[in-house]
Amino acid sequence: MIGIINLSKRATTIFVFICVSLFHNPALGAKTRHFKWAVESMYWSPDCVENVVIGINGQFPGPTIRARAGDTIAVELTNKLHTEGVVIHWHGIRQFGTPWADGTASISQCAINPGETFLFRFKVDKAGTYFYHGHYGMQRSAGLYGSLIVDVAQGEKEPFHYDGEFNLLLSDWWHKSSQLQEVDLSSKPFRWIGEPQSLLINGRGQYNCSLAAHFGNSSSISCDLRGNEQCAPQILHVHPNKIYRLRVTSTTALASLNLAIGNHKLVVVEADGNYVEPFSVDDMDIYSGESYSILFTTDQDPSKNYWISLSVRGREPKTPQALTILNYSPTSASNLPTSPPPIAPLWNDYNHSKAFSTNILARTGSARPPTTYDRRVFLLNTQNHIDGYVKWAINNVSLVLPATPYLGSIKYGLKRAFDRRNPPENFPFDYDVTKPAPNPNSTYGNGVYTFSLNSTVDVILQNANALAPNVSEIHPWHLHGHDFWVLGYGEGKFTNEDERKFNLKDPPLRNTAVIFPYGWTALRFVANNPGVWAFHCHIEPHLHMGMGVVFAEGVDHVSKIPKEALTCGLTGKMFMNNKG
Repeated sequence: MIGIINLSKRATTIFVFICVSLFHNPALGAKTRHFKWAVESMYWSPDCVENVVIGINGQFPGPTIRARAGDTIAVELTNKLHTEGVVIHWHGIRQFGTPWADGTASISQCAINPGETFLFRFKVDKAGTYFYHGHYGMQRSAGLYGSLIVDVAQGEKEPFHYDGEFNLLLSDWWHKSSQLQEVDLSSKPFRWIGEPQSLLINGRGQYNCSLAAHFGNSSSISCDLRGNEQCAPQILHVHPNKIYRLRVTSTTALASLNLAIGNHKLVVVEADGNYVEPFSVDDMDIYSGESYSILFTTDQDPSKNYWISLSVRGREPKTPQALTILNYSPTSASNLPTSPPPIAPLWNDYNHSKAFSTNILARTGSARPPTTYDRRVFLLNTQNHIDGYVKWAINNVSLVLPATPYLGSIKYGLKRAFDRRNPPENFPFDYDVTKPAPNPNSTYGNGVYTFSLNSTVDVILQNANALAPNVSEIHPWHLHGHDFWVLGYGEGKFTNEDERKFNLKDPPLRNTAVIFPYGWTALRFVANNPGVWAFHCHIEPHLHMGMGVVFAEGVDHVSKIPKEALTCGLTGKMFMNNKG
């Protein structure tokens, strides 16, 4: 009898354990979320001037995708552009097991030709604030982008409280088409595209006028908006004494930005889909490719409205601030704020920018990086002349992507698809990063940095002078397929002594990191995601001019690449020859 009772208790315990495990298993609540998209050119007025944008399903920006961690996203995308291919990159989604869905033309897949349909199917494994954008030519400059928000899995909670949420997708806008910009950048003599005409907040801006013109800016006239225009600002409506989460993402083609909300503190809690130790600021810098969540409390006078401002950083501003309004209920949204917009830090106050970046630390309890590395790669960013053309290069090599996607050519052992020589992993020891050098040996290339699967890799990004004297620019670098730890930033040329400055205790996990003028940034990641991955400057003209590299790891472990992803170049011929 005692044995039977003990057996029953054990069975009950096992039953309860199974039930609890099932209840807490996020995968059980996971869904497949289906989307059917048509990418097409259309007329739009992003900044009150009618122009042509690339939209999705008649929308600009594209539709927001919202999912939960563990969900599968299935986007059936049809290219309705008449004269060019298209792909979409799911920025910040690591694509474990689906490297072919990363959406990088010539790297993970062939471009989707006009009239063709391609299915992107992938899992969103981690909650966070992300976005998507075109990754073929300069289609991001043409407006092909949208938000992708991943909530925590069913039954889980965020590590912070908030009462409401808003989403701000930040971008810049030119009146010159992206095709003409590509021609400018590829011409001899070189023609720079110039600064954007407008900054956009959720695809909306105002050209040649200002919502705040009455504060005495003589260069602006007041915007005469009724509120139903495509360029009318989206007003953020709030209630007093509440905490709001503001998800902020930058998909700018060129501009680095500074964001502020008049009279309100901003508390940073997430960066690139990773929780960070909360810290408070009056304003925040955000570079192309970055995303953040910030909390703010509506603790100001509820009888007033307040400006939300967006300003250019790192380049002498020739583009006006973008503005929208934080509207306290029940105050009328038509009441403009009584105070002028926040004054942005000086565009070249890099100490202000560095202070913000170095304040970003991993939340307590986050995973720490490996204490040592297996391989270290130095990547020197320079601007060069090649055959009279102005190009950006990494270790004197300007990236030109091949006709056959790397993923297919490496997987199937196609020897002639790209340059099989190892690209340079360092630059001359005596190179002076403060003085422009002619770099006469600069060349085009498309070699691959191949890493052993599960090895730990350090990347030291090294900035230098551009071709013009006394000019060194900000470059935000984005890594596909991974998050990396930002171990530190420094001035001048990296030396072995600088390694002592590395933060191995609580470095933040990011997918995009900035390198400051004449400085270096140290990154560490684990090459644990079989595939071929782009690593590049997220400034659209710079990537177009060759500022990127390609990483590969464990490609022999990749399986089930859809043939539809590889119907071009040598892989396309291979599949055609093997037909039947």
